Amino acid sequence: MTTTAPGGPVAERVPRKAALASFVGSMLEYYDFFIYGSAAGLVFPQVFFADSDPATATLLSLATFGVAYVARPIGAVIIGHFGDRLGRKKMLVMTLLLMGVSTFLIGLLPSYAAIGVTAPVLLVVLRVLQGLSAAGEQSGANSLTLEHAPDGRRGFFTSFTLSGTQAGLILATFVFIPVAALPDEQLYSWGWRIPFFLSAVVVAVGYWVRRTLPETPEFEKVEQAHEVAKLPVAVLFRDHWQSVLRVILCALVSVVSTIVATWSLAYATDTVGLDKATYLWVVVAANIVALGAIPLWARLSDRIGRRPVFAFGALGSAVLIFPFLWAVGRGDFALIFLFGILLSGVVYSAANGIWPSLYGEMFSTKVRYSGMAIGTQIGFALGGFSPAIAAGIVGDGPNGWLPVAFLTAAAAGVAGVCALTARETAHVPLADLGQSGAERVQRERVAA
Repeated sequence: MTTTAPGGPVAERVPRKAALASFVGSMLEYYDFFIYGSAAGLVFPQVFFADSDPATATLLSLATFGVAYVARPIGAVIIGHFGDRLGRKKMLVMTLLLMGVSTFLIGLLPSYAAIGVTAPVLLVVLRVLQGLSAAGEQSGANSLTLEHAPDGRRGFFTSFTLSGTQAGLILATFVFIPVAALPDEQLYSWGWRIPFFLSAVVVAVGYWVRRTLPETPEFEKVEQAHEVAKLPVAVLFRDHWQSVLRVILCALVSVVSTIVATWSLAYATDTVGLDKATYLWVVVAANIVALGAIPLWARLSDRIGRRPVFAFGALGSAVLIFPFLWAVGRGDFALIFLFGILLSGVVYSAANGIWPSLYGEMFSTKVRYSGMAIGTQIGFALGGFSPAIAAGIVGDGPNGWLPVAFLTAAAAGVAGVCALTARETAHVPLADLGQSGAERVQRERVAA
């Protein structure tokens, strides 16, 4: 199947190239983002909060992980505005460079023992810059891929952006496995810095990939018709506020990911006493399975619709978080692997792989970047502090994980129910997506 751009026919390979480029770019950018999550659970309590008792240090370290999610809504407004005004491609290059520079600088930071409280302050500043970058990354990549994809296969093509984030987590975890195995003295002095320094290579490759991305035909049509909104955010909240609210609530499903990938890592190694390197293999195995599961779920959504697949993933995750955390609390690696792969690799992938198409199809081209960025990042901000909240509510003893499981299940349950209230858009033509009443009237007048 081919699509047509304003300047002529676009080859069938262009949608595949756009999906591949989004996969690679998303993988490289989220490598940077996820290595921070690993370090926040394993290293930063000792490096940047050494004056606090272990429990408080872990809580403070996980709070810095959540700080980026506070910056995300602000970045979503700014980057979303320019993404809808200037195009998807330019902003994707900018977000990559911002993430790479801030990540590399984290690797250069002195410890608390060297410069005192200035160290965690600088850490928070750089974490905020990471959050600003991440705010526009997925929304831009999703918008670009969605607008290049042929009708009837948008779910499949947009899922590659989320496959890229899984690959980024796998890459980051692979880098951290040998680092985590270092003796504590080497790990806390120089070992933890290696993954952050490697971001220089990541940025160089990612920049080359992003520079080759074509702008989307749909955005070019809007631009050539002089229909680009002067203030996309104003149009968004005037005509699409219900969709923004729906995306915010659906995005709460991300609590599952942050609890499994970040909080459970700290809980398993610090509280239960499991081996760091072995537990990281659980994360790797689950995400390798997710790499295969995500496009399969996405293809299913192209057939039966976005809503049932997303709702299954969210509600199924709400159930499976209980046996997974129970297994972690028992310290049983066999059960941790079993339920970790089933939860994070298979069931959660149904929601994770579908949201790029589910959310993107709620908005028209004029406000798609802003709508996805703002809606997801507010929802992610609420979910981003879930590791810190979990560290505060976790109980003592073998069943101390129960409050965290209820928190995660509640968030995933809200997301699943909310998705069922959305309009089914899997088979709606791209040009008709997210049209408000005023936009439909205008299009009919132009067509007449």
